[in-house]
Amino acid sequence: MKETARLIEYLASSEGSQIPHFLLRIQCMQTRFERIRTDDYRLPAECTRRLFSPALLVYLDRVRENIRRTIALAGDADRWRPHIKTTKIPRVYAEMIRAGVRHYKCATLREAETLLQVAREEGIEDVDLLFAHPLIGPALDRLADLAAASPGASVSVLCEDPEAVETIDPSLGLFVDIDPGMHRTGVDPEHPERIRAIAEKAGSRFRGLHYYDGHIHGTTAAARREQAHRGYHRLLEIVEALSSHADVPEIVTSGTPAFPYALDFEPFRTIVPIVHRVSPGTVVFHDLRSEQQLEDLDLVPAALVFARVVSRPLPDRVTADAGSKSIAAEAGDPCAFAIGYPGLEALTPSEEHLPFSVRSGPRPERGQHLYLVPRHVCPTVNLAEQALLVDGDDVTVSPVRARAHELLS
Repeated sequence: MKETARLIEYLASSEGSQIPHFLLRIQCMQTRFERIRTDDYRLPAECTRRLFSPALLVYLDRVRENIRRTIALAGDADRWRPHIKTTKIPRVYAEMIRAGVRHYKCATLREAETLLQVAREEGIEDVDLLFAHPLIGPALDRLADLAAASPGASVSVLCEDPEAVETIDPSLGLFVDIDPGMHRTGVDPEHPERIRAIAEKAGSRFRGLHYYDGHIHGTTAAARREQAHRGYHRLLEIVEALSSHADVPEIVTSGTPAFPYALDFEPFRTIVPIVHRVSPGTVVFHDLRSEQQLEDLDLVPAALVFARVVSRPLPDRVTADAGSKSIAAEAGDPCAFAIGYPGLEALTPSEEHLPFSVRSGPRPERGQHLYLVPRHVCPTVNLAEQALLVDGDDVTVSPVRARAHELLS
């Protein structure tokens, strides 16, 4: 597979190539996913007889495998600060904790509350949680309350405004959020004085720098690596300029699209005593988009959507009962890959329906079960209130406890 990926990348980057990069990557993705057997994910018949569709399925053996693989890539569990927005399920949080992961990121109060509660239940007091989304208003007070309920935990928030430091509860640490070029949040790197002002006002509460380079989507791995490394060099210049004013305990970079390039950025390995951590979260479940972008990771799909074929409206068309209310569609087409049916191409879904074009192979019968790998698993998980957890022969129902948002303080 890796040889195929390298060949595809070479063809895509060759001068005069007429092959679209996106199509080449889709072909690479399908080549690997085509080897997955339906039997590796098939639920017991006594389960499917009772199971409504669509349904979110989480395979805990695959979850553990992906966690092990990510820790191996990072070199140590301590270098991984996974973003738990992807997983949202208490048992999955527990699997990461049991694997030795102690540092996390989140984006909602429910994620924070669930992670801290699971850590307490697992007997872990020293969990470290960064709330990596701007908080303003009553949410800040609520996060301080959650931190107080887990006195052994370290809880931090992002800050991009020196004047905001005094509005943040003294129990919470602060990371300076730096804009890596996404222009979504964070301090412009061209204003180091603003970064310094936040760090100095935070004093002992200053925990480090947050640099989420989620915009790294170049056409080839080499192009993505070059773009990411340029940003990391600029980040280290900020660290150097800041070092005469404040110690930088930690640098947090890189969600799933860029974390391999942060791990192979040599200067991050030699910045002791500063700790560098990467923060991919999708890697725990894996999905089509990650497979398309990072085919060398060798991760396995661990969260699927179970659906049934409900109609065969045309000779070359079937429709499943898993529309955009059960499988996220915001990341584009195809929104899913049907395991065991490589000849099916997912078309644009409507709210309750997901049509497939039958490009080759058998056309599934009405009532046929489909096991769908989402293109973007993070918002797909957020759509489900419950998930079916599969662990060998053990099948249980779990709430997706950290989904959605709280309403009132």
